[in-house]
Amino acid sequence: MDIHLRDLRYFVAVAEELSFTRAASNRLFIAQPTLSKQIRQLELTLRVALFERDRRTVTLTPAGSALLPRARALLEQWGTTERELVGTAGRSTLTVGFQTRIGRGLIPMVTARLERLHPEWKLLFRQVSWADPTAGLASGEVDVAVAWLPFPAGAEFSWKAVASEQRWVALPAGHRLADRAVIPFDELTDEPFIALPASAGPLREFWLATDQRSTPARVAAEAATADETFEAVASGLGVVLLSEGNVAIYQRPDVVCRPVSGLPPSELAVAWRTRDDRDAVRVFAEACVRCLCDAPAS
Repeated sequence: MDIHLRDLRYFVAVAEELSFTRAASNRLFIAQPTLSKQIRQLELTLRVALFERDRRTVTLTPAGSALLPRARALLEQWGTTERELVGTAGRSTLTVGFQTRIGRGLIPMVTARLERLHPEWKLLFRQVSWADPTAGLASGEVDVAVAWLPFPAGAEFSWKAVASEQRWVALPAGHRLADRAVIPFDELTDEPFIALPASAGPLREFWLATDQRSTPARVAAEAATADETFEAVASGLGVVLLSEGNVAIYQRPDVVCRPVSGLPPSELAVAWRTRDDRDAVRVFAEACVRCLCDAPAS
């Protein structure tokens, strides 16, 4: 039988939370039906029930109780193994998660600094769906992430803001507001919006500007990636807020972007797992801050 580390991470999260909902939304940042499906598959593979479920409670079965300390130990052993292999490998990879194209001159500068200080490392970039607001950190898919705030709260993640940018709006070409130089947010509140998936949580609400509304946003559609979002806008389904720095990156003839007044700015951050103390992670994070914040060299 083949058991993946991801399945063990999912099992441990549910076992520690004793709630599929909390494990999915607070620990793993995936949809709850997806988590339930993965746990059922793990139980089928192991041929044992790991949880007793009813409408209100989740408890471990004897088999689940027996597996929990072993699963924790296996995950810890693998983490130790990964760290040790980094020290012995001739060249190691630091995987960077992102959800919108990074741009801003960040990657050439960070790559050059990492090459200078740690030539044994190379960077690999992986685009992650908006459905995961940690941009792949929670699942272990990436080592560091360049992500938008608000970032999920919790001691397991650390982050530093590296850029603050005004929020703009993307409109379909020919929209009634497309000729305006600046658009007050009050004139957008009744527009249909393209939203991030519900699992994005506070990040979805930020890009809908929920805190600045007196009534809930009209959500016309959801999109899992930036490319899907702008395709929906171009098709006339709705409008979407975006950061000023992404305006040039996602420029296309069938979409018009304009600055929006009446909103606090967006913030871009570099994030990592708090317990990941590898020097390459520190160098990457510090290089992001130096590049976009113009921080002095230490």
